[in-house]
Order: sequence, then C-alpha cells, then structure tokens
Amino acid sequence: MFDIQEIRSQFTILNREVNGKPLVYLDNAATSQKPDSVLKVWNDYYTELNANVHRGIHTLSQLATEEMELSRRKIQKFINAKHDFEVIFTKGTTEGLNLIAYILTQKLKKDDEIIISYLEHHSNIVPWQLLCERTGAKLRVIPIDENGILQLNYLDEFLSEKTKVVSVNQVSNALGIVNPIEEIIAKTRKNSEAYIVIDGAQSAPHFEIDVQKMDCDFFVFSGHKMYAPMGTGILYGKQEILEELPPFHGGGEMIATCSFDGTTYAGLPFKYEAGTPNVGGNIALGAAVDFIEKTGRQNIQNHENALLEYAQRKLLELENIKIYGEKANRTGVVSFNLEGVGISSDVGMILDKMGIAVRTGHHCTQPIMSFFNIAGTVRASFAVYNTFEEIDKLVEGVKKAQKMLS
Repeated sequence: MFDIQEIRSQFTILNREVNGKPLVYLDNAATSQKPDSVLKVWNDYYTELNANVHRGIHTLSQLATEEMELSRRKIQKFINAKHDFEVIFTKGTTEGLNLIAYILTQKLKKDDEIIISYLEHHSNIVPWQLLCERTGAKLRVIPIDENGILQLNYLDEFLSEKTKVVSVNQVSNALGIVNPIEEIIAKTRKNSEAYIVIDGAQSAPHFEIDVQKMDCDFFVFSGHKMYAPMGTGILYGKQEILEELPPFHGGGEMIATCSFDGTTYAGLPFKYEAGTPNVGGNIALGAAVDFIEKTGRQNIQNHENALLEYAQRKLLELENIKIYGEKANRTGVVSFNLEGVGISSDVGMILDKMGIAVRTGHHCTQPIMSFFNIAGTVRASFAVYNTFEEIDKLVEGVKKAQKMLS
C-alpha cells in the first residue's frame, strides 16, 4: 500500500523550514533528497568500513569490496544488464557521456555524422561537439515542434552509412518530455550501424529501465537524482563494445600489467574504473536502489504522474500561464512562465521566500530556450515524497508572484 506520509517520514530534511516556512522541495530534476536509509549506509561506510577496495587483503578492504560489488549487482538488476561487469561506476551522467565520446574517437573520421536532438542537456551536446573537433565529424540535430516533440521524420532523413553515433535523452530535464526511445532505436538499427547512447539521468528515477529490451549500446545516469549521494553515477555498456574500445583514464586499478615497455589493461569493469572510486557513494547508490524497489517503481511512477497532472491542471486555471511541452507525453516536470510578468528568476525568488524550492533559468538546455525565444523557465519537478498539498502551495505562490510582479 502506498503511504505518502510513511515515505516522507524517511526523509529527515523534509522536516526543516526555509525562510520560516515548511520546506516544499520541487527541484528534484536537479537533485533529489536522500532517505535516511541511504544516508545511514553512506555514514556506516565511513564509520565502520572505510578502506580502499579491490587492493587489500585486510578485513576492512575485503568487506568494503564486497559491499561495493553487491551494489554493482543491485544496479545490474535495476537496469536489467546482462552482466554485472557491464555496469561501470562513474561520477554521474556528465562523466559517463564524456567517457563514451572520448573512447569513440578512434571510431570516427572526417565527415562521419553524430545525431543528437534539440532536447538535450548541455552534457549530451558539448562532448559530441568536442568529438567532432577531434575527428572532423559533423553534428546533426533532430528538431522539435512547438510542443517540444521530436520530429522523427528528420531522423529518417539523417540516418545513413555516415551515421556513427545517435545520442538522445530518454526524458528531457527541461520539459519532462518522454522521448520515443524504442522508435528511435528501431529506426537507427534499421538504417545504420551507429552506436546508440541513451541519457537516462531523468528516466532512471521515475520508471523501469531495461537496457536489454531497449537494445541500446550505452546507457548513463546519475545517482544523485535517484535518492543517492552526489558524485555517483553509472555507465552501462554492452560487453563486446566495452571490451573493444580503449580506456578513458589511466592509473591504478585499470591495469593488468604495467611496465615502462608498455601496459595491458584489466578486464571489465575495472578497465574503466581507474583510481580510487567513490566507495561510500557507490555503496549508498545500491541502498538508493533498495529504497526505490521497496517503494515500488510502479507506485513511484503512478504517484508522480498524478502530481504532474494535478500541477498542470491547477496552474492552467491561472491566467497568463504558459506551460512548455503541455501537450507532450511528460513525466516528473512542469516547466512554465508567467506571460508578460517579470522573469523566471523573479518568480523563483518569491517562491523561495515562501519555502518553495524550484529551479529557474535555462536548465543547461540553452538550445531549447532559444527555440522558444525565452531566457528560461520556472521548473517544478517531482519525486515520490511530494504531495498534492505542496502543489497547492506552489500554485498559491505563483498567484502571489503574479500580483507582486504585475
């Protein structure tokens, strides 16, 4: 049974006040709050297990290694990877995307093409631009319509033997739009031999992920958006691809043998995990998976979709509200502006005085803002612990902002 008060009781931070008001935290697309169970696991590592992993024969090192590898197996199951060694620990989505773009350098040449979309976060734009600079490849961008929906007829036109990478997000961080990943992958497989990269930063927290069914080559996401500590993330890659491609960083842990005559590399996953990892964070990421599984992914999805529907309906009852992507299939995010009234940051500051945390600005998606000819939006984004009462407070705050800024 889904009990919102029981869920909220697991997040101590939700009891605090901001500016003398109860905290209403609606900035989950930037980072989620962490349940006490995750914080306890993180703290327990540093107070009871603190040791480096994979390198020591002493008890603490062995125990820390066991816990981190258990977390890897939890994540393998969470995304339904075929093997646990296809799960690579990273610092987050941005590092994962940069890693992929770097190791694919040798696979591209002048005039090859990389396809992304207008809905991408800067972290799924800039690494590919850098790859184009290194190789002479060209970037092609799937456009959107006035609802923020990808125009996939352009993907049909773009795909060719020149296409070497297709990289798109599953959910837009700025608008919450759920992209038709299955269709994109099917079109790509039919018309090219491109590597398929999926940015799952905004999908992994909200609904079930099955990388085998999806048939992507790479899938990346961040821990801190799904109730885990910052500085954690996952790169999934198919075994045969990761084994073929070169390492990203060089150093300890990623070698099999090292001499001044040359170095051979360790097997997966260690080939891509150079140096001391974020052991405590990686273990806590497994605890975050436990929290999600215990709560129920379908429960999370149902509750967040109900919050989104309610928030959009209540906001649209106000005058002069523009919701971006209103008619698109969305999850977890309502992104809006008060038409003819101030700027998004003005609205955000007024809401903050009422204890309501939202995100304002371009959300690291300047191409989207340019498309809509705006500087930014007010973005309210939801997690499993948010309530309908908090939506009501948001709406009252928006009404106040309208009066103050008109």
